[in-house]
Amino acid sequence: MTAAQAEQVLAIYRFGIDGGDATFETAAPSWEAFDAARLAEHRLVALDGHGDGDGHGRVLGWAAVARVSDRCAYAGVVEHSVYVHPEARGRGVGAALLEALIASTERAGIWTIQSGIFPENTASLALHARAGFRVVGTRERIGRRDGRWRDVVLLERRSPTVG
Repeated sequence: MTAAQAEQVLAIYRFGIDGGDATFETAAPSWEAFDAARLAEHRLVALDGHGDGDGHGRVLGWAAVARVSDRCAYAGVVEHSVYVHPEARGRGVGAALLEALIASTERAGIWTIQSGIFPENTASLALHARAGFRVVGTRERIGRRDGRWRDVVLLERRSPTVG
C-alpha cells in the first residue's frame, strides 16, 4: 500500500463506512492520519492485475494492522482491518488479503491478530472463521453509531508458530 494508492484505499474504506456495518467510523480519515495509525510493514492491497507491473492498477481491497498498545507486553498483538471494494466482493479478494496479512504478521513474530466485527457483518465473520479466527466473545453495547448502540464480536487468531 502506497501513497499513490491512497485515493482508492480511502474510497474503499468510505464504501465500508457508508454501508454501516463495517466500522464505528462515520468518515474516512485523511491519508496522513490513516498512514500514521497503521504499521507500514503490514499494509496490503489487492490489485486487479491490469496495472503496469509496478504496483499500479485498480485497488480491489486492502488490509492493514495497528498496534493495540504501546506496552511491551503487547508487542505481538495487533488489530486488523480488511476492506473489499463492493464490485470485488465474493471473488476471494478478502480471503487472499487475510491470508497474506497472516503470513506477513507471522514472519514478523506477531502472535495475536484481533478484530472487532459487528454481528450483522456475517460475510466478514465467515471469512475470519475460515482463516482460523475464533470468537472470544461479544462486547455488548460497546459503542454508538448513528445514535444506535452496537455490539461487536471480538475475534482473534493466535499464531500456531509464534510464541
